[in-house]
Amino acid sequence: MGATRWGLTSAALVFGLIFLVPTAAFGSATGGSGHPGAVARSASTGFNQAGNLLITDQYNNRVIEVNPLTKQIVWSFGSGNSTLCNPGPGAVIGANDAERLSGGLTLIAGTGIPSGVAGTTACVDNRVIVVNQAGGIVWQYGVAGKSGSGFNRLNVPVFALELPNHHFLIVDQGNNRVIEVNKAKHIVWSYGPSSGPGALNNPNSAEQLANGDVLIADENNNRVLEVNHAGGIVSQFSRGLSIVAFVSRLSNGDTLVTDAGHNRVVLLNSTNHIVFQFATNRSVGSNPSPGPSNAVMLAGGDIVISDQNNNRVIVVNPTGHIVFQYGKTNFAGTGFNELFGPYTAFANGDYTGQTAPPSTF
Repeated sequence: MGATRWGLTSAALVFGLIFLVPTAAFGSATGGSGHPGAVARSASTGFNQAGNLLITDQYNNRVIEVNPLTKQIVWSFGSGNSTLCNPGPGAVIGANDAERLSGGLTLIAGTGIPSGVAGTTACVDNRVIVVNQAGGIVWQYGVAGKSGSGFNRLNVPVFALELPNHHFLIVDQGNNRVIEVNKAKHIVWSYGPSSGPGALNNPNSAEQLANGDVLIADENNNRVLEVNHAGGIVSQFSRGLSIVAFVSRLSNGDTLVTDAGHNRVVLLNSTNHIVFQFATNRSVGSNPSPGPSNAVMLAGGDIVISDQNNNRVIVVNPTGHIVFQYGKTNFAGTGFNELFGPYTAFANGDYTGQTAPPSTF
């Protein structure tokens, strides 16, 4: 696949011309590119500040919010202990996704940890929860430690977001479905045919597009899938992809794909041609198969990547250079600047290519 630094088309280079404060702060904090004074304008240490990174530290059983300038944890939910099996109030097991909502609330997918992960205790969670800053649960779907597909039951939920209509879109991976749930815990829409070309195989993320369609990372079918609310396939793409872990659609029609089986992130244009790619296994000391699990573009053009099995979150600029890293490459831990299997990472206040939550919960 070539060296870590990848070439860009002229279309992709356009992203590098737009700098917002949070994006510039990444470059400035690491000696990379950024406007002078960006640090001063964006420096903040408090909870829920724009540009802070919200990270699901999967195998440490916690969600953390990190100030990218200081690398200090400014908020945390969960035990931080990889050996505990205590799903319930104040805890989450194997979180695969966390989304910051309005008012500082945080939506978390309690995925659970399967057997066979060294250094962890296998444990079932199966909840999607919304917690406040103090860690109190204000809404929950699913029952801790219980699996199922009926009312208020999930089976390995890996992703969740709040829709503009205040419902929740949940990727219920173990049930091979994507469901829309209202606050009364009723499923109002579901996608997951049991057979045929639309059948899902280990779906891993979903975003609602501006036209109401749902974009799905159909992980083990190795494809990007777009479906409408009638259940019809609008489009799909799989050529050259392996283990599609996450997808997002940008406003210009490009699609950002986490191609985990190839240890890379690719940007596809509207005709599905690659205009940018970055391999996460080219760094010094990298795990040969880090399997990146999530990537999102920031408004300024940088890309935040959860490099899961390298135990790090990195920010890559449009020329393919790492301008920020949290976590030590291929080293698991719970101390300062350490992670264990981070699954997603998002910048507070930046929903580029994603489904933004409503302004009130």
